[in-house]
This record gives sequence, C-alpha cells and structure tokens, in this order.
Amino acid sequence: MTSRTQIETGISQVTALLSAVTADERASATPCAGWTVADLTDHLVHGVGQFVKLARGAEVDWAASAQPVSDPIPVWIERTGELLAEIDAGSPLPLGMVAAELSAHTWDLATALGRGTDDLDQTVAEEGMVFMSANLTEDKRGGAFDAEQPAPEGANAYERIAAFAGRTVQPS
Repeated sequence: MTSRTQIETGISQVTALLSAVTADERASATPCAGWTVADLTDHLVHGVGQFVKLARGAEVDWAASAQPVSDPIPVWIERTGELLAEIDAGSPLPLGMVAAELSAHTWDLATALGRGTDDLDQTVAEEGMVFMSANLTEDKRGGAFDAEQPAPEGANAYERIAAFAGRTVQPS
C-alpha cells in the first residue's frame, strides 16, 4: 500500500528534476507526444493541483488544460505542500494514483533531460505500477495513454511504468 512517505519521496524526486531544468531545456521534446519540457512541467503542476481538489472532495475535470507557469518551482512547492497536508489530514485520496502520476512523469522528465532513473527510489514507481495495472484498463486509456509497450529486459520500475503507460523505453 502506498504511503505518505513514498508520495513525499516522489515529490522530492520531481522537485530535484524540475529544479535542474535550464531555460534552454524548457523547449526540449519529451517522450509525451507533442509535449515540451515546459508543457510537461505545466502538466505536473496542474496535476498536483487537481489532486488537491480531489483530496478536498471537489469534482475534477481531468481533461482540463494546464495553464502555463513561467516559474513552476514556487507553485509546485506550494501545491505539493497542500497535497501532503491533505494526506496528513486523512484524505481518502488514492495514493497509488498519485504515485502513478509522479512516477510516469518522473521518467518522462528524466528522459527528456537525458538522465536515468536507476538511482531513484524504485518503490514509488512500484506502487504507481500496482495502481496503474489495476486501474488502467484498455477501455480507460483514451487519449491520455497509448497502448502498453514492451519494457526492456532488466527495466527498472520507472521504465516499466512508462512502458505500461505507452511510452517507448529504450534499454539503458
């Protein structure tokens, strides 16, 4: 079962990657079709805001577009702090769903920045994969997820969840 500690670890890993993005890298392509690093960053910030709303019992429109954020780190830190506070308050938010979102996009961002994911806490992605494999059925993939792709032999948990989410993962 996904823990608050794993969510906090996942947030810290994304924060480290986001903090390392240079102005030039914001225009770089990501493994998400048609998305730049800036688009992915906006999606991550927006997604955490959506999780906060969901944790507070509000209806969430997952199809709503992310608004561009010129300086994402302060907004990310504020929203992830709100998310952790909701978790601490006992929100029934499915933490596996949060772990899945963080993990898949951690791989996307690390890959876009030319970094690997072997040195990251694999339990975050393992918990995300448990949630995704139980909940992301073929009929729920819609436009957000392509068909599952094969993960390379020896793939780590981040590579496996990325492949499950429809990303093409190259052997490392």
